Amino acid sequence: MDWHVQRRSLLGAGLLGAGTWLGRRFSQPALAQEQRTPTAPDLHHQGMTTLGEVDHLRNGFDPHVLLTQWNTGSVSMLPTGQRLREYDIAAAERELEVAPGVFYPAWTYNGQVPGPTIRVTEGDRIRIRFTNQGTHLHTLHFHGIHGAKQDGIPGVMEAAPGQTVTYEFDAKPFGCHLYHCHSVPFKRHLHKGLYGAFIVDPDPQRHPDQVDVAQSRLLGSSENQRWQELLMVMNAFDTNFDEENEVYAVNSIPHAYMKQPIRIERDRPVRVYLINVTEFDPINSFHLHANFFDYYDHGTTLTPTSRTVDTVMLCQGQRGIIECSFADFEPGLYMFHAHQAEFAELGWMSAFEVVA
Repeated sequence: MDWHVQRRSLLGAGLLGAGTWLGRRFSQPALAQEQRTPTAPDLHHQGMTTLGEVDHLRNGFDPHVLLTQWNTGSVSMLPTGQRLREYDIAAAERELEVAPGVFYPAWTYNGQVPGPTIRVTEGDRIRIRFTNQGTHLHTLHFHGIHGAKQDGIPGVMEAAPGQTVTYEFDAKPFGCHLYHCHSVPFKRHLHKGLYGAFIVDPDPQRHPDQVDVAQSRLLGSSENQRWQELLMVMNAFDTNFDEENEVYAVNSIPHAYMKQPIRIERDRPVRVYLINVTEFDPINSFHLHANFFDYYDHGTTLTPTSRTVDTVMLCQGQRGIIECSFADFEPGLYMFHAHQAEFAELGWMSAFEVVA
């Protein structure tokens, strides 16, 4: 049977129920249009979601917790007065449930996909002790500015199984960035789960002309606490290893934010750190229903690079910051999802629950 034909024909017919395809461990997630009275989220997407629930406790991470889980490291001061942030990250192989009843042999940073969100301030010294607990060569490659000796590519700061290496560099430029393994074969190491967010907040003292905006992005400041900040890493999984994805998601678990929408306080602005690490598809996208947003490409500017848009497209490794407001909007569910219908139906569909 031709998987490429069957996958789309069954999906279009709404026949991907638990008993249709889920006959083996690494296969299509269970999808169905259920014949029942829809719940509130179902009214927005005609009941098309994965059936059942993922065991987040067994996985060791919860996609709702990942939304706001910022890892600021162990903080101290160097003799020069520069702030030092230290981290311990380990690469390890473990099985994850990436859709209800669908298990995937992932490669992880600190046991989760995506890996821990590293959040620092512009100009901080970053020191990361990286231990390879897996059975393949692995690295940490950071999207940012650093010397060649810290680049984390094959033969440069690459850790053999059982080895620990230490990366050290200054955090710049400010923005929404990422880190990932760059060992070969690159597409395998990335797709298997070795990636995470690297957020560098602007130092307001370095931006006197836009100090208020910079202050609003600085974690822990009073201006920043007004904002509802969220991390969204767009990713996917090829569960039958045919180099075509069967599961799409934000923060790894399909439809997690459709089944349990993200609660948003109407009178506080929203900031989304959006990163695309999807393999096997040229682009991914983010579309917001019934509202528009400002977008900061790569997050490296304090003024929007696109104003008043409701959709952005990102290639792999591209990222940015979305800012929007629901002030004066009526309470209710506001969908957001990939504007590729197949991605949405296979898991990348979510909703904000706006409350007064």
